[in-house]
Amino acid sequence: MSFGPSDIKKLREMTDAGMMDCKKALTESNGDMDKAVQWLRDKGLGAAAKKANKVAAEGLIGIKVEGKKAVIVEVNSQTDFVAQNEKFKNSVNEIVNHAFANNLKDADAINASTINGVAFSEYLSLQIATIGENLVVRRSGLLEGDDTTAINGYVHANGQVGVIITAKCDSAKTAEAMTSVIRDVAMHAAAMKPTTLSYKDFDAQYIADETAGRIAKIEKENEERVRLGKPLLNIPKYVSMAQLTDEVLANAEKELKEKLKADGKPEKIWDKILPGQIARFISDNTSLDQEQCLLDQKFVMDDSKTVAQYIEEKAKACGGTATIVEFIRLEVGEGIEVEEEDFAAEVAKQMA
Repeated sequence: MSFGPSDIKKLREMTDAGMMDCKKALTESNGDMDKAVQWLRDKGLGAAAKKANKVAAEGLIGIKVEGKKAVIVEVNSQTDFVAQNEKFKNSVNEIVNHAFANNLKDADAINASTINGVAFSEYLSLQIATIGENLVVRRSGLLEGDDTTAINGYVHANGQVGVIITAKCDSAKTAEAMTSVIRDVAMHAAAMKPTTLSYKDFDAQYIADETAGRIAKIEKENEERVRLGKPLLNIPKYVSMAQLTDEVLANAEKELKEKLKADGKPEKIWDKILPGQIARFISDNTSLDQEQCLLDQKFVMDDSKTVAQYIEEKAKACGGTATIVEFIRLEVGEGIEVEEEDFAAEVAKQMA
């Protein structure tokens, strides 16, 4: 079976392979288009296998929010250049839509699925062969709710950070009204990097280790401040609300009252001063919560209140109640260690 330039052009459009590869594929297949496609697929899979050894630490975060369901997926590539390629972006969108349509709850479920009639692994290998870099669906999450659940999400403009969040409300009406508010909180989470929902999620040993580490860090910084003649930083006793038991708070209040008395403040005005001082004590002794817990962070659009207080305030304005119950935040490449290799070594390896 013979073939001509139009056949090469057609095969190239079908597979996005190089012109010379298409010509060779048709030659090897005696002009049979289907066999040529298979030949290129086999060749592409071989190339993909080599590329699969490359660390994929760049990429994009994709989300889809519709109705009472939200999906978030991290797809990694080797370089940020490819991450901005339209073909890669289209692949990410296709994977996100696939996960959403099939209720795939995590990356393992996606990688074990079937897409467009083929195993996902084969689909991904074809994308690798076409795009020219190793691609990995590394992490994914799915959140769902009923009519009384507010769901929304946010992807930062550069596609490197994404968040999806759900909040349980007292009614469907409140849930509808809180949907845009949840997006604001998703934007906050994208910027402020919470790692968990509440201080209640922390392990006791983790809190103990963080307390010791943070105190040691401040003590070391104070040594430098002494040398420079600068004011010393306050060294807190605690770092999390989990440590502020009723007894601790009662003792703190007692000490504050003793100080007010020592300062000569009239007892009749203590009730106007103490709430603010106790709030300051709590703030000074919950640095871990404020850094890592979404509900306890100062809301980025109004740092006079926490995220939990902001949600409560907004829900009350709608005539109801709402509580954030779950969120998933993904940032491209976080936790991936990329081995550094000098340029000369890389060139030598390619020439070997």
